[in-house]
Amino acid sequence: MQSSRRKFIAQLGAIGASTGLAGIANAAPNDEIQKKSVPTSFTLSILQTTDVHCQIHAHDELFWEDGKSVYRKTGGYAHLKTFLDQERKKMEYSFLMDTGDMFQGSELSVKTTGEAMIPILNALDYDLYLPGNWEVIYYKKSMQHLLGSLTAPKVCANMYHDLGNGKKGELIFPPYHIWTVNGVKIGFLGYTDHLVPLRQSPNYSKGIIYTKPEENLSHYVDVLRNQEKCAFVALVAHLGLSQQIHLANHPTCEGVDYMLGGGTHERVRKPIQGRYAKVVEPGAFGSFVGKLELKIENGKVVSDSYELMEVNSEKYPESPEMKKIISQYEGPYLEDIQKVVGYSTIPLYRYFVIENTIDTMILDAINWQLPDVDIVLSNGFRFCPPRSTPDHTGNIPITNGFIFDMLPVDSRIRTGKVTGQQIQDWLEKELNNVFAADASKRFGGWVIKFKGMEVKFKAFGEEGKRVQSTLVHGKPLDTNKVYSICACERDGDPDDILCRFKGVMETENTAYTLHQAIKNYLAENSPITPTPPQSAVAIDAPATLLTQVSGVDYEFR
Repeated sequence: MQSSRRKFIAQLGAIGASTGLAGIANAAPNDEIQKKSVPTSFTLSILQTTDVHCQIHAHDELFWEDGKSVYRKTGGYAHLKTFLDQERKKMEYSFLMDTGDMFQGSELSVKTTGEAMIPILNALDYDLYLPGNWEVIYYKKSMQHLLGSLTAPKVCANMYHDLGNGKKGELIFPPYHIWTVNGVKIGFLGYTDHLVPLRQSPNYSKGIIYTKPEENLSHYVDVLRNQEKCAFVALVAHLGLSQQIHLANHPTCEGVDYMLGGGTHERVRKPIQGRYAKVVEPGAFGSFVGKLELKIENGKVVSDSYELMEVNSEKYPESPEMKKIISQYEGPYLEDIQKVVGYSTIPLYRYFVIENTIDTMILDAINWQLPDVDIVLSNGFRFCPPRSTPDHTGNIPITNGFIFDMLPVDSRIRTGKVTGQQIQDWLEKELNNVFAADASKRFGGWVIKFKGMEVKFKAFGEEGKRVQSTLVHGKPLDTNKVYSICACERDGDPDDILCRFKGVMETENTAYTLHQAIKNYLAENSPITPTPPQSAVAIDAPATLLTQVSGVDYEFR
């Protein structure tokens, strides 16, 4: 009898499949098939990496502990793969995202125009990506190709196709993504740095129009909250911590729960509470993973907790699978990447806001190559992990690969002439970009670097009146005098712009690129000891200042 009944149900299923009644056929009696219950209480884990900058191997990392620098080995995609696999196995439900700067920052990326990063990123099984400010480094078409080759969805609500004459087309990427677990929706809304055309070389973002998040943020929050019925809304951002804190206090952010940020490599261990949302940022270079846990009860988020987890490469062995992928794509370039071109007697780093040993080395190299220039300038970059481990010589090796880590764009060195008044005005503008009281006016980089000039300033002084004194080769700056300067040219800048200086006179490209100058300098002067010379001194802040963020409960360490 039981056999006949099963046969009848099977026949009914076949009929249902052909007539659209499969649902009826599958509705077996309660005594045979129990309807699976949906959990009403569970935990969601959201994992975040950002600003890895193509650092595929474990590297030295600087920590600020007890008022001094401490170095540990962290990161590396093969170690990160092991870390993530282990962590995700512990979780009920997990969601992994990267919030930008994944295709710029290493020799391997430059030599393959980012292509080598695609299989590596795909092997990590990300669930979502956000383009960072450096995703445009190989121009718009390549950015679309590279991000489009990643298997996970991408989001960004403020990057539009430029139809010409400033007319906006469609969004390049979908504005948001929804993760649904047991009927509970988590909304992710993406924004990248709207200042890209100013911060990066102008040609990189040609064909793209960026808008400020405030222009459509409230609209999409309303869509996610009231149309999509999301229980939790996270803004995934690559704006820099200052801009993210500003946005978390802006009325358009009402309805956002968390801001999972990136861009300025800050290590937020305790969420920063804004008026409308909490803000976090999980460091850089694959050294850390941010973990946000949400406790769900009856369809609602009843609590949240956040942790910044260190990816200590000594604790997490390399994933054989990832190691094989990396070796396959890095192999053809490995000899050149590892070639030692010089040595340093002291650790090389780029973490302090005002002066660093990496930038000191770059300035010394350019000045050595072009000794007749009055003032040498270098941008206030913050990418590049430290290097502190000596080799068999007892000194710290500087490789071709490390030069690319410091300066992924091998720009040509350009000279020009400016007046003392231009220098004075430029200094005030650059300092305001770093220390503006209004967080929305801060750029993401550090203080501009220079040699041949000594400047004392008030970091937290009044806008336009921060500079207290300026010396050029030991003499007070003469606002009427003309000085020669040099810096790297930027792709797409007019001839009269140099290092964000406008109206530069008699500009001329030299025979040297940044990489050539550094290699030439190291060949003649290695080992070097690039001790920061205190060319820039903040009267109201320590030389060891590690963040431009102030006025909130946050400490970089």
